[in-house]
Amino acid sequence: MTKSTRTPGVSRETRLSDVGLERLEKQLAAGIRVNTPVLAQWIRRYGDGARKIIKRYGQYTAELDLL
Repeated sequence: MTKSTRTPGVSRETRLSDVGLERLEKQLAAGIRVNTPVLAQWIRRYGDGARKIIKRYGQYTAELDLL
């Protein structure tokens, strides 16, 4: 039996790159309605970059100001 070595997952810096924000913008541009808790998660991860994109596509609510 061979012991497999684990490799670490994707680093936080890689996950929080511009690629993530591009993915968010692509979803919103396609007209996908994203519920508020999911938008809040985007803002927690990506900060003001996500907030600006969400506002641009008219899905920003007052509830998200609490973050």
